[in-house]
Amino acid sequence: MTFAPDITTQITHLPDHTELPETDGTFVKNFQEHPQSVLLTDSLEPVLQKLHPEGDYAIGQDCGIYWRLTEPLERGAECPDWFYVPNVPPTIDGKVRRSYVLWQEFIAPLIVLEFVSGDGSEERDKTPVFVSEQEGRAKPGKFWIYENVIRTPFYGIYEVSKASIELYHLVDGQYQLLPANERGHYPIPALGVELGIWPGVYQNAELAWLRWWDSDGNLLLTGWEMTKLSEVRLEQERAKSEQAQLVADQERARADQERARADQERAKSQRLAEKLRAAGIDPDL
Repeated sequence: MTFAPDITTQITHLPDHTELPETDGTFVKNFQEHPQSVLLTDSLEPVLQKLHPEGDYAIGQDCGIYWRLTEPLERGAECPDWFYVPNVPPTIDGKVRRSYVLWQEFIAPLIVLEFVSGDGSEERDKTPVFVSEQEGRAKPGKFWIYENVIRTPFYGIYEVSKASIELYHLVDGQYQLLPANERGHYPIPALGVELGIWPGVYQNAELAWLRWWDSDGNLLLTGWEMTKLSEVRLEQERAKSEQAQLVADQERARADQERARADQERAKSQRLAEKLRAAGIDPDL
């Protein structure tokens, strides 16, 4: 991978994540984007723990990926809404990453997800880098950067307003739009999961959320959902136990009634026998 700096002065030092800006002054564009990122990370955590028992992976949420040196520095970064990088430590020299710097890390994210807040043209912009006398070096389109520079194997464009996700796979250096499987999901083989749209309620908002499923089509649950599921199952077990106890009590009551009826019949027979004997009649004849 090569980097073509926009800084014309001689480079004597490549800055690391502690020296690069961690924000460009913008903010999350709506109330849905942050919960969406949390939903993706939370539900995927058990899968990542199995894949990386030593914890060697990183998740970026609205975090910069630096791919070239520019002036100002933040122009040399893309800031995807969510991305996952395998086989890297979660910290560097004991410090939490301020950004992800490709010339420092060398490993590209496996998957990058962009949440569309406008018309989607920015996320689909394939304009290549170019140089003109009037404008100097212009920034290329976001799609072009992911495909040709960062080269992340999977790039997803999610539009909550359209309840849709476009997932691209890097094949022979070019992004190919992936078709959905029979469940309407998009498999990510390296993770053993599928990505798709889930219409439901999360954090008090009913929307078409972007979520993960396992390879068998089972929805990956968040920690809260797993807790609620455990509570429901516990309540079902308790109700089942109470039902079984009720049935046992009914069977016991029925047996007591049968025993009482038998005792009544026996007492009646004894009284009849006593009357027959008093009349000089042998009840056994």
